[in-house]
This record gives sequence, C-alpha cells and structure tokens, in this order.
Amino acid sequence: MKKKKKYRPQVKRNNVGEKKRIILGVTGSIAAYKSADLTRGLIEKGLRVSVVLTKKAEHFITPLTLASLSGEKVFRGMIDQENDSWQMPHIELAKNADLLLIAPATANVIAKIAHGLADDLLTCVTLATKAPVLLAPAMNTEMFHNSIVEDNCERLQKNGMTFIKPVEGKLACGVFGDGHIAEEETIINSVLEHLK
Repeated sequence: MKKKKKYRPQVKRNNVGEKKRIILGVTGSIAAYKSADLTRGLIEKGLRVSVVLTKKAEHFITPLTLASLSGEKVFRGMIDQENDSWQMPHIELAKNADLLLIAPATANVIAKIAHGLADDLLTCVTLATKAPVLLAPAMNTEMFHNSIVEDNCERLQKNGMTFIKPVEGKLACGVFGDGHIAEEETIINSVLEHLK
C-alpha cells in the first residue's frame, strides 16, 4: 500500500526578474513616521513594498502617505472593503511575502505575536507566513528592559524571528536611552542580508 504524502503548502517563489516582496508592518509608535523613509529606501533597493498598517499606527502616519510612497494599496483590515467578494488579505500577503518586516514593533505587538494572538491583520499575517520575520522594536527604555518584554523577545527569537536591536537616542518621553528604533540604513541592510 502506498504511503499517503503529507500536504505541504507551496511557497511562491519569484520568477526571474520579479521584485522581491517585503511586507512592512507598521504599528502604533511615534517611530511610525520613519516607515515613510523605510518604504522609500526599500524601493530604492529594487524591492516591492506592501504596507500593513495597524489602527493605532494611523494616529502617527496616514495610509495615503504610505500608498503614495509604495505605489501600492495599504492594507488595514482583515476584510477587503473595496471588493464585493469576501477576501482574506492575511493569507495572500503571508503566502506571497519574501520577508516580513515589522518596524516599528511595539511591546504590544511583540507580546501578541509571542503568545499566538491574531486579532488584527498584521498579527494574522505574521502567524500565517513562512517568510523570514524581522522586528525593529521602538519603545521607552523601561518598557524595553522590562523582564516580560525581554521574555517575549526571547520567545520569538527561539521561534526563528530576528530582532534588529534598538539604539540609544532621545525618546518621545524626553529621556535619552535605548529603545529608539534602529537607523534606517541598519534596518534596510538587515532586510537585504535576510533576502540573500
């Protein structure tokens, strides 16, 4: 009797000459404004950028700004309101991503992913993708060094996700310390390294 083959989903590979697709997840941090420069910088490196914006991120940067810079629709919700048919954008984005970059990554989104919570588009994409996942944290120093946050980061690293360490700098709360999102060049270089 023939052994039944296990079902393995096919991971889409880019055709020769097709741009690699980066999913850029933007969360609710003051550092969200840097996603505009990141989008531009990634596109200048010959990459395609699809932005997933959380509701809280929209307090800091508009979908229109990121759509203008990326030349693509910005994804914001679980259901595509612009299409009459019921769509599942988290599956399409997860399957077709060459890499998922969450920048900035807040303590909140790190905790949700670490514990398998999928209550918005970005967390669903993260849990559904087989692509490499990079996170660039941005938060207050005390939050970043809280043992709970450190445990969550360690848990994600054990599951194969990569952190782009924050740097020292002036934070939104007025103090100077680490927790400032990594420099744009550092983040872009990390993306390029993981695409090799």
